[in-house]
Amino acid sequence: MRSATLALALACLPLNAAADGFFTLKGHGGPIMGIAVADDGRIATASFDNSVGLWSNGSPTWLEGHEAAVNTVLFNGPALLSAGDDFTLRSWPDGAVMGQHKGKIMQIAASGSLIATASWDGTIGLWQEGAARSLSGHQAGVNDVAFIAEGTGLISASSDGTLRLWDVATGQEKAQLLSHGFGINELVVNENQGWIAYGAVDGVTRVIDAATGEPIADFTLERRPILAMALSPDGSTLAVGDGEGYIMMIDTIAWRIARDFRATLRGPVWALAFSSDGANIHAGGLDNAMYSWPVASLNEHGQMGTQEQSFLRKPEDMDNGERQFERKCSICHTLTPSSARRAGPTLYGIFERPAGAVSDYSYSETLQKSSIIWTETSIDDLFEEGPDHYIPGSKMPMQVIQSQADRDDLIAFLRRATGEERESE
Repeated sequence: MRSATLALALACLPLNAAADGFFTLKGHGGPIMGIAVADDGRIATASFDNSVGLWSNGSPTWLEGHEAAVNTVLFNGPALLSAGDDFTLRSWPDGAVMGQHKGKIMQIAASGSLIATASWDGTIGLWQEGAARSLSGHQAGVNDVAFIAEGTGLISASSDGTLRLWDVATGQEKAQLLSHGFGINELVVNENQGWIAYGAVDGVTRVIDAATGEPIADFTLERRPILAMALSPDGSTLAVGDGEGYIMMIDTIAWRIARDFRATLRGPVWALAFSSDGANIHAGGLDNAMYSWPVASLNEHGQMGTQEQSFLRKPEDMDNGERQFERKCSICHTLTPSSARRAGPTLYGIFERPAGAVSDYSYSETLQKSSIIWTETSIDDLFEEGPDHYIPGSKMPMQVIQSQADRDDLIAFLRRATGEERESE
């Protein structure tokens, strides 16, 4: 059973899964949304399965407590920080809530004991030893933040298309560094070299002078959106991941593309991080595993997701009920007796089952106290109204199936797939 305390996982690939330095970390039950690396080589992974994996020598410790997808992780001294779709910033090993926004938290930055969070509620949170402040000014969700000048300044990137500079002491916006026109998802700051790199929804990857805002280099390709960026420990290489599954490696000394690697067969690259020595680039996407490639031989190894995800199958290969399940349910739920570390409980045996009754899943308090019994009627109501209306306060993401025929087909498929199909009268 999942627990808010630490619990060792079962089997996992060894860290050095191949002598040439290529390896994977497997065990999550959903896509990898964020990756962090400690100075001692430990790796932390944030997943859609609501959990954080802390990996040492290839073995995971599962950190449970988030009530929705975890988007980002960061090592900060002895602590590991995480944040996600449940609006909370948490500190491990105990999972204590350090702060809470009114929207999803997309990124964390730290300068000593001062923590900054970028949230889709349009604000930047500043948290330090129980004190909380909020920086407001962006006109849309904030996607990324980075401290500068030894923590006295902060740069933020937003879906409103701007990069902004803030005075941390006063909480005031000092300057709008850039107005791009499309949402900016990622930023990387290299103070030693004096530049800022950013990646945007329209696929733009650009580098500007940190002091003047003047352009230095443009690496925009016909691929969008930009979803991940990482800088090597020595600052010589900038890695960029996009929605079409590529990892572009930029030489920041010569300002040229050193490598351009198709990392996934299908789907995006959501997370990137260099190993502590800079020899490997770690990446996450739709697959339930983190992949790590040696930078020097990036193109010589396998890709993520060599086995196609079921929800990406062609519509013509499935009947309508299965298609509804694959597109609406399969990323969060299994049809097997085990919940398999997914973001939601297994649907095996769902009919006539009380809500909150699966033993290997950690439910929200709302569902634990619910009187719902899952029947054809209640499942139909759930998808007609949407979980946020049918069960306010649950962890289920917003999903509505408007067509009665589609809901009927989904319920019939669940009957078949879980072995609960009724005998025809």
